[in-house]
Amino acid sequence: MMIKTRPILVLGGTGKAGRRVVSRLRSLGHEVRVASRQGDGPARFDWTDENTWEPVLDGVGAAYLIDSQRDDAATSMRVFGKLAAAGGVERLVLLSHRDWLASEGEEKLPCERAVRESGAEWTILKPAWFMQNFSEEGFFRGQLLEGEVVLPTGDGVEPFVDLDDVADVAVAALTEAGHAGEAYELSGPRLLSLGALSREIGGATGRDIAYRPVSPADFTRYATGRGLPEEVAEMLNLLLGWIGEGHFAHLSDGVRRALGREPRDFADFVARTAVTGVWHG
Repeated sequence: MMIKTRPILVLGGTGKAGRRVVSRLRSLGHEVRVASRQGDGPARFDWTDENTWEPVLDGVGAAYLIDSQRDDAATSMRVFGKLAAAGGVERLVLLSHRDWLASEGEEKLPCERAVRESGAEWTILKPAWFMQNFSEEGFFRGQLLEGEVVLPTGDGVEPFVDLDDVADVAVAALTEAGHAGEAYELSGPRLLSLGALSREIGGATGRDIAYRPVSPADFTRYATGRGLPEEVAEMLNLLLGWIGEGHFAHLSDGVRRALGREPRDFADFVARTAVTGVWHG
């Protein structure tokens, strides 16, 4: 059952996931407040400037949240969540991730815990790697354009998830009953190695795309040689290394539980993306 709410706030509404959420909400007839650092008036939002928080929350009934990616992200999220609930925001939907940053002994990721304890209804989204990382992120798309995927993932597999599924779940959680108190782990319907991923994209584009697994040290040299800052290369080493080690080599039922249907397959993503030409330069 669709619930007509007051305006819905979308933080990061111009990003890969956020803009999909905004588009779906508007197509359903909801008033959307897209907040960003570049916004004007009440839509300007900056995690480092608390003076911008109350204006974007004014009159809002629900909010889609992303954290600041800063060291103090959980502290900011806690204050923001409490402010939202005190101002009458009824539900919060947080785009989180799998528990790769949870400290040893931590039951919940800190930003998730902040949202759970805000006083508003909450839903947590915990997606696998996005399929769209390979079409909308310059570093990974650049590898496909060059015809060689070079990553420290070995023979590891990952249940890549379509961002359109993530957005569909977010919109359902923001606008429908039945999602409060849920933490949805979101994945695609099958596990894929990076070699298989490269072959599927190559087959759809009529190109030979090779996969070359490398050591973490070689990957750092490769990535920084292509312009990535060393700290970004090291973070990717950590995350991609976990694929190689099989940390998240399992399928999740979050899309099915939230939407009552199966998640989109990687082959569907490849088919509709290949025709756009993004993998042809």
